[in-house]
Amino acid sequence: FDPRHYLGTHCYGFPKTGPHRLRFLLESVKDLRETLKRKGSTLVVRKGKPEDVVHDLITQLGSVSAVVFHEEVREILQLKDKI
Repeated sequence: FDPRHYLGTHCYGFPKTGPHRLRFLLESVKDLRETLKRKGSTLVVRKGKPEDVVHDLITQLGSVSAVVFHEEVREILQLKDKI
């Protein structure tokens, strides 16, 4: 989870993610983790700036074959350049 999604945005100062959307996201991630666990897998969830979190994960794991982003939005495209 990127903490910048919960701060005021440049558009009208409203948070990008409000409390209802956050609750939905947390419940969805919890459900996905439980589903994966039942199938013998797991889900890694981190909090922080993606450009830092991905770098830390690569450092911890030693090698990574792919990095995939879910959305192609302006913020993500800017972050890809930093990673």
